Amino acid sequence: MAKTSKLCLGKWRLWITSLLFCVTAADVRYSVPEETKTKFVIGNLSKDLNLDYNGLRFRKARLDYQGDRRYCEIDLDSGDLFVSERIDREMLCGTASPCIMHFEFILENPLELHNIALEVQDVNDNPPVFPKGSIKLEISEGAPTGSKLQLTRARDLDVGINSVQTYILSQNKHFVLDTKSSKDRYVDIVLKNSLDRETRGEHSLILSAVDGGNPPNSGTVVIEVVVIDMNDNAPLFSQPLYNARLSENSALGTSVIKITATDEDEGANGEIKYYINHLSDNTKQLFKIDENYGEISVIGQLDHEKASSYEVEVQAEDGGGQTGHCKVVIEIDDVNDNAPVISVKSLKNKIPENTTPGTEIAVINVKDQDSGENSRISCSISPNLPFQLQPYIKSYFILTTSSSLDREQIDNYNVTIIATDGGIPPLFSNISLNIQVSDVNDNSPRFELHSYFIYISENKQAGTSVCSVSANDPDWRQNGTVLYSLVPSEVNGVPMSSFLSINGDTGVIHTVRSFDYEQFRNFSVKVVARDNGSPPLSSNVTVKVFITDENDNSPQILYPVPDGKSLMTEMVPKATLSGSLVSKVIAVDADSGQNAWLSYQILKSTDPGLFTIGLHSGEIKTQRDISESDNMKQNLVISVKDNGQPSLSTTCVVNLLISDNLSEVPELKDMSYEDNNSKLTSYLIIALVSVCAFFLTFIIMMLAVKFCHRRKPRLLFDGAVAVPSAYLPPNYADVDGAGTLRSSYNYDAYLTTGSRTSDFKFVSSYNENTLPAGGILDKSEIDFNMLRLSDVGECTEQKPPNTDWRFPPNQRPGPSGAGARPEEAGAGAGVMAGTGPWPNPPTEAEQLQAMMAAANASEATATLGPRYNLQYGPDYRQNVYIPGSTATLTANPQQQVLQQALPPPQALPPTEVPKAAQTPASKKKPTKKDKK
Repeated sequence: MAKTSKLCLGKWRLWITSLLFCVTAADVRYSVPEETKTKFVIGNLSKDLNLDYNGLRFRKARLDYQGDRRYCEIDLDSGDLFVSERIDREMLCGTASPCIMHFEFILENPLELHNIALEVQDVNDNPPVFPKGSIKLEISEGAPTGSKLQLTRARDLDVGINSVQTYILSQNKHFVLDTKSSKDRYVDIVLKNSLDRETRGEHSLILSAVDGGNPPNSGTVVIEVVVIDMNDNAPLFSQPLYNARLSENSALGTSVIKITATDEDEGANGEIKYYINHLSDNTKQLFKIDENYGEISVIGQLDHEKASSYEVEVQAEDGGGQTGHCKVVIEIDDVNDNAPVISVKSLKNKIPENTTPGTEIAVINVKDQDSGENSRISCSISPNLPFQLQPYIKSYFILTTSSSLDREQIDNYNVTIIATDGGIPPLFSNISLNIQVSDVNDNSPRFELHSYFIYISENKQAGTSVCSVSANDPDWRQNGTVLYSLVPSEVNGVPMSSFLSINGDTGVIHTVRSFDYEQFRNFSVKVVARDNGSPPLSSNVTVKVFITDENDNSPQILYPVPDGKSLMTEMVPKATLSGSLVSKVIAVDADSGQNAWLSYQILKSTDPGLFTIGLHSGEIKTQRDISESDNMKQNLVISVKDNGQPSLSTTCVVNLLISDNLSEVPELKDMSYEDNNSKLTSYLIIALVSVCAFFLTFIIMMLAVKFCHRRKPRLLFDGAVAVPSAYLPPNYADVDGAGTLRSSYNYDAYLTTGSRTSDFKFVSSYNENTLPAGGILDKSEIDFNMLRLSDVGECTEQKPPNTDWRFPPNQRPGPSGAGARPEEAGAGAGVMAGTGPWPNPPTEAEQLQAMMAAANASEATATLGPRYNLQYGPDYRQNVYIPGSTATLTANPQQQVLQQALPPPQALPPTEVPKAAQTPASKKKPTKKDKK
């Protein structure tokens, strides 16, 4: 049994708002070999179209053919499609390939229409056939080697591989076969060896044509080659291919074309006869050629619908047997000679009055045998009727109701369908349908639209009206009152009532909450319209809600990771060339559409011309070759901006190190912008430092004021003794009055040249024990009351006195002083000699004399020892240290330096002292003593 195959091309369904029936259209394609026996099952339509075969008979299933012959039928019990009569592909399609038959499969209740395509496969049932059983050819005995004798090709009614594929010539020593490589496969016999008429005057050859079937079929022809005296010129056409065109309504005898061939021979060898080769039976009845003049004329009735073109092979033969060939292609132009044909495939002649608009009433098929514009069909119906005609598929139309019906007004309609083609002049045909309206005592509400679309912006305030649905009910009074409600449903597990609400009287839909486009983007809800009839009737419509995106999400940086606790740094080799990829910024935006289109831009960079970034890719590439002069630390501030309105953006910092190895990489804590390259950062730093400085200053002042009120200066002696003014070198502190001396502090604030940040350093305080020689300790009345800084900063602890400061009880220790320590004393520190031992504990006058002598001393030490022995005075005197002394005690008690008296007061050049930040302790303020 021959193999069959079937291919389901597709299936689609047109749903119409009718509660009674629907129309479904589908295309099914089968294939069957020709000459298949009758009752052969091609396929099962009910299974392939997903139909219930038990209902085929009830639904009046049938096949509709265009022609009179019915090649296939359907078994209503099983749904099988089977062959009902012999199928001959050559008779149906001739040489056309593929050969496809089309017919419709129609069912009713409800109406369904399917287009069935049946491809008839070719079977190798026809052998190749030559036009004649024998061919007589003549050739001159003087014909040169290579001369050709053209033969008429064999004809095979099969197509494809089953048609003629090869030619075989019987064995001989004079002729060989030459097959031209063309679709027509002309065959030439080529002279291989020279001929001698006296030796052999006639040659008999057998030519076989073989097709490509399995098994192959063949046809043969006997070729008689007669060797004659010289006829060395064959007829020659002016061109190998001729084209002609005439209309299908051409009258009999109309001349199609005249072709001529020439022969340079004289006499009988130059007389030419014309013949038409290889005409099918149908073509032989349409055309003929005048064998003497070569004129082709019409002898039959042409029909464009049967064949749009013909190919005619013409042979010219001279009196000597030489032949020439050419081809004539005749195009048949279509004439609008066929009016449209209307046929009713299905009809419901009774419909209820409550039929909703769009209900299908009839299926109409309209066909026109013409082609092109002549076959373009337009259909219309009588005006002012509640019906409309809509195109369905291909040449089918559907008659549907276009508005509501009311039997009380009109109970019968005569619908005239008019079909018109596009020819000039146009042809038309018409048909009338009688439709009766049956009475039904109800009308359901009808919505104005089949579906509604709502577009809500995200973040829109709850309670906003977004849409209004409306339905009409043609019933009277309360039967026409329509109430609206939402069909209960859920969106992502949340009830629909949490999203939308509807006004039951007006149909206005309100939002219950604001929406977020990033959570969900659309959903559907059904609205029900119900009348107040008894029983109530209702209808519904689908409302599709779309949430539109707003640009409420700024871009998010994925790489580099925006971590403030650590710096992400990438190394760039020093040999990087221009255009090299060094890094890439990756960002995403939670929005969609244009709001998520990101663009990248470098806002700031250490070297503006060194790096560039892709506008849309975020790829950081070198803009030029890296040179030695480029900064090793490269900072890039990248801005990522979306395309929203208004646009949102974010920034990130990309740190790059130009280095070939990790040993060259500096500390990452120094990776920051140069102040001159990042004004924004500089402004932030300046503002922060200013606020901190103001705050610290305010705290210090508050503490100073607080301590001023709580502490008062303690006097060493009960009475104050006036001391005359004395010459004081700039390297010494001036001490006035009596009592316990206060500690003085000096603070240095500095900014290192190698640092990118400002640091403040608080140095140890300077007191009487550690006073540098280069420092100047000013005092005033305000100093005693205000400068109480002993609690601020770190104070250098006093070292215990050296053992050489102690003397035997029977000796008076003089003012002690050790050599100035280099780390505490400046360049102006000198050596001072004592004034000699004091035999008794000093009186107050002696103490004043010692102070005056110390004021006249040329140099002083930074470290002072105890003035008195513990056994000669109160305990508090061990803690009193005088800035100047008349004697100096070295570290070795046996080595003493003699006292040197200070010269009289005179103007001295200013002493070079190291420059330091001025503090309140280092400023010289005038006192009453100075003014005197």
